[in-house]
Amino acid sequence: MTDDSERTILVPMSRVFVIITGIVAASASVLAQSKTPARRAAPAPAPKTTTAPATLTCPSELGLGVRSKLSFCDVLTGKDPAEGIIVTFPPHLGEVTLQFDLHNRHTYSEDEARANRGFASYTATIGVLTPDNTLLTRAVVSGEFRRQQDLLDRIAGGAGPGGVKAVAPLGSESISVTVSADVPSVSLLGEKLIVTRSDGMPAIYAAPGRPIAVVSNAVVEYTPAPAPAPRRGR
Repeated sequence: MTDDSERTILVPMSRVFVIITGIVAASASVLAQSKTPARRAAPAPAPKTTTAPATLTCPSELGLGVRSKLSFCDVLTGKDPAEGIIVTFPPHLGEVTLQFDLHNRHTYSEDEARANRGFASYTATIGVLTPDNTLLTRAVVSGEFRRQQDLLDRIAGGAGPGGVKAVAPLGSESISVTVSADVPSVSLLGEKLIVTRSDGMPAIYAAPGRPIAVVSNAVVEYTPAPAPAPRRGR
């Protein structure tokens, strides 16, 4: 008969396997919790839209406004987009919005104003075209002149009293046009001008090369294209 103090306790192998598996799982859990979680890269900031003065090639500069200090450019009639005011867009992503002010063009005469013969009504129509002569939109400005106060501004650099030019911008129409991403530039080209003076008889002008309207304050709203990546040395 065997003494109880010398009895050997046998543990089934299946139970040993369960105990070992539990220890390993617990150790793995503690190890996983102790690891620092991987940081996710911050998303790249979305490109910002910017507004800047437009880059113009003006074929006929009217001059600088005395009060506004704005630069005024004549819009000439024509058939070829190369003959118009060329607006070149900076490198950009997506569409570009071009905004500008369109004015009538009046030749002021002090003598006619004093004689109450200075009245004139203007309607000028211009086109906004792509370099391949595709018409994007038309813009129209209408205005009436009765007295000198009707003029939007006077233009410096003339021989008249105060050193101003006789020709001056009249009225103002804000124009906005959205241009697709694949168009690098547009042309502002005159189509026709209708003028009615004090005699009530309208006259239409559309011969090429005639200044029929004035543009100022042109700006572009766009998303700048990212700078090109620097080239790696070989």
